[in-house]
Amino acid sequence: MTNTSNATGVINDLIEINNDRVAGFEKAIEDISDENIDLKDLFENYAQQSRKNAQALSAVAGSAPHLETGKSVSGTLHRVWIDVKSLFGGSDRASILSEAERGEDAIKKAYKDALDSELTLDEQEIVNTQAQEINAAHDKIKALRDAAKAN
Repeated sequence: MTNTSNATGVINDLIEINNDRVAGFEKAIEDISDENIDLKDLFENYAQQSRKNAQALSAVAGSAPHLETGKSVSGTLHRVWIDVKSLFGGSDRASILSEAERGEDAIKKAYKDALDSELTLDEQEIVNTQAQEINAAHDKIKALRDAAKAN
């Protein structure tokens, strides 16, 4: 049987870090100059991805028989995205992508930690699917960053 209060904390952390990811990408979108317009579309897609992730996690958390503890299991992982969003602005392409990758590292780790925790089968399925999408986004941003550094 799953430790339901632990699972609730894990799901709540994922919702929080997805919401912070949305805010981080929205901040980056505001601050990106026209020369990096392609990043605006990419970041908007990833912000939308996290909106959908948070909605799906909220739905499964609401339907699972959890006990609310009010405590977060993974602690302050989501704060990394908050810190990252404050660093965007006026930077060159490589710097923007480096900061975005740093935030993606945080959410990627949060999903890995969640998959290593005790979740219900429904939660595991949703978290696993979302983790694959998060990993793909991370890899895309990393590849763009590497390309920008090479130029």
